[in-house]
Amino acid sequence: MTKKITIYQVLPRLFCNRNSTRKHDGTIEENGCGKFSAFSPSVLHRIHTLGFTHIWYTGIIRHATKTDYSRYGIPVQNADVVKGRAGSPYSITDYYDVDPDLADDVSNRMAEWRELVDRTHKEGMKVIIDFVPNHVARQYHSLYRNQGIRDLGADDNTDMNFSPSNNFYYCWGQPLDLTDVLGRQSSYVETPAKATGNDKFSNRPCRNDWYETVKLNYGVDYCCPSGHETHFSPMPDTWIKMTDILLYWASQKVDGFRCDMAEMVPPEFWAYAIGAVKKNYPNIIFIGEVYDFSKYRGYIKSGFDYLYDKVGMYDCLRRVIRHESPASSITGQWQAVDDIRGHMLYFLENHDEQRIASDFFAGDPFKAVPAVAIELLFSQNPFMLYSGQEFGERGMDSEGFSGRDGRTTIFDYWSPDTLSRAYADRALMSNSERLLAMTYQRLLRIAQTEPAVTNGATFDLMYVNPASDDFNPDRQFAFLRKHESQVLLVVANFSDVKARVKVVIPEHAFEFLQLKEKKVLMTDLLTGDMRVTELHRNGTVEMTVDANAVRIYKFNMDINDNGFVINEHHKDEFPPAHTAEHLLNQLMIRMFGCERSSNAHIERKKSKMSYTLAHKPSRQEEKEIEREMNRLIDDDLPVTYELVDRNHIPADIPLDRIPSDAGETIRLVRIGDYDVCPCVGKHVRSTGQIGKFVMLGTNWDEMSHTFRIRFKVIP
Repeated sequence: MTKKITIYQVLPRLFCNRNSTRKHDGTIEENGCGKFSAFSPSVLHRIHTLGFTHIWYTGIIRHATKTDYSRYGIPVQNADVVKGRAGSPYSITDYYDVDPDLADDVSNRMAEWRELVDRTHKEGMKVIIDFVPNHVARQYHSLYRNQGIRDLGADDNTDMNFSPSNNFYYCWGQPLDLTDVLGRQSSYVETPAKATGNDKFSNRPCRNDWYETVKLNYGVDYCCPSGHETHFSPMPDTWIKMTDILLYWASQKVDGFRCDMAEMVPPEFWAYAIGAVKKNYPNIIFIGEVYDFSKYRGYIKSGFDYLYDKVGMYDCLRRVIRHESPASSITGQWQAVDDIRGHMLYFLENHDEQRIASDFFAGDPFKAVPAVAIELLFSQNPFMLYSGQEFGERGMDSEGFSGRDGRTTIFDYWSPDTLSRAYADRALMSNSERLLAMTYQRLLRIAQTEPAVTNGATFDLMYVNPASDDFNPDRQFAFLRKHESQVLLVVANFSDVKARVKVVIPEHAFEFLQLKEKKVLMTDLLTGDMRVTELHRNGTVEMTVDANAVRIYKFNMDINDNGFVINEHHKDEFPPAHTAEHLLNQLMIRMFGCERSSNAHIERKKSKMSYTLAHKPSRQEEKEIEREMNRLIDDDLPVTYELVDRNHIPADIPLDRIPSDAGETIRLVRIGDYDVCPCVGKHVRSTGQIGKFVMLGTNWDEMSHTFRIRFKVIP
């Protein structure tokens, strides 16, 4: 099965910073800073369990800062050409070094970074870092470049505005003038002035320019009469130096690059550099930040695996969430890039964009849930989430250089309180933060585990569902996914009120997806709700969808209509304890190689479960059972459901566990990737809702080798 790429973007400076001072424009001593070491195995495990395959560690390469590290041999940067106390992660000062802010021991910072890479890989995730190719800090100077590589600009002829052999562009004969930026004369001297990173080829940038950076020269003359003349033969020196940087980081076990402002660098360079890297590291991925729609296919042809879908799907979904565009407009966005849809990276937040929960976007993080579901489930292409999005981080702090603009700062030392609560002490999280995180987790896990999502075909249902009393295309969006016999019907509701809809499934969908006209039993993968529906060509499927929510109905075309009798269940169960029963069964199997409990009494006040073991567990093993149970609960694993018939039971499900009076249709209950078992009982939505697992006592019968556990759960 193809694995869907899901990327967790994190700015380590903020993510694991436990300092709650949050002083406006505070120093690192006042406000603190996250560290590489804070990404412990447990933190990485939690991110992985949430449903991510990759982590994009933002701001790793050393960049300009106002913090003084001169005692470690790192040059001090002039404050006039640094944005914020911490500085922009995109104002690079040494491509071969890492940010000293993130190290516990600055002199050992590269080793600490390598250890984080190893920990991430050990957890089963891959590592992405930024590659910033278009510009560097004004005071760029590499201390650690590879032997034989000259520093950027070291051999430039500064008497020329442009030369193919130069690394920078120059405003010949003119000093840098930062008066429009600072409102005064700067103490920083640069003569002649270098061109500014956002293609400002004069010596006097303004505050809205990327004035702290200088533009790199890839052999394109922007100052000639035509405004764009290329000089690629012989190969520009910048190509060689920047390719060496990519190869260096690839050798450091990095699995991918998010290439900042890739469209400001000529595609000819990318074809050369990506080809050189992939020749030695064929599995490494390149993600390009490209905003010009007309250039998408050219950059993909140059070797990019994925491109930001910002001006297409992101902008469209933002408008839909804000009720500025109809939901039906989503169709036009995917159709515009249908031939390259697999190369488009979907997202709703990143460090450049406003937070969904901010006053500038939606004001409520739950309003984005239907959009997240569409981005995750509509296609096989990758999805990215910015840390804090899953908890409803608002981005409404006024941190310092970054004002109150709905974004989380990249320039200041800070600690967003939402992230601090979520990763320092989850007991401090609000109920809404828990619910939102659980919703994201369930959607991510569905995207990772459902074959119809990872490998299936897509059928957009909007063209056959125009406005009517039964469907509102302004607020609802519907589509099908299918792989082999498994089908998903996804209906998203962007309305602020619950909607009762009838979704038409046209004859063309039956032909395209090879559906059959028959009665099917559908399960909502988010809620476990089950219903029987008749599928007919050009017929309708009726349902209710909560406000700002989504229905993900799954059904199997190979399960025949036998009345869909599912084994009756008469226990008045306590869902937290019943879910704990599933966890404990699997834990005992893994620890002792035994069978699932053959004698269980699960009740609200006290539960008992018995196992046949080869030996009596030691006191240390008993403590480990309780400890591991609470770790699994703390992992907040999602509880999901699947319907199969007796002929399609997974190989890892023992047939003797299926009740003798069960019908042909069996419901499987999955707890993350940890346990799966046939069951029709009631469960919590995720293990985090179980509460605390407390062992009350144990008994051992030497004659029968029966080990009995008495426990309770405290929600």
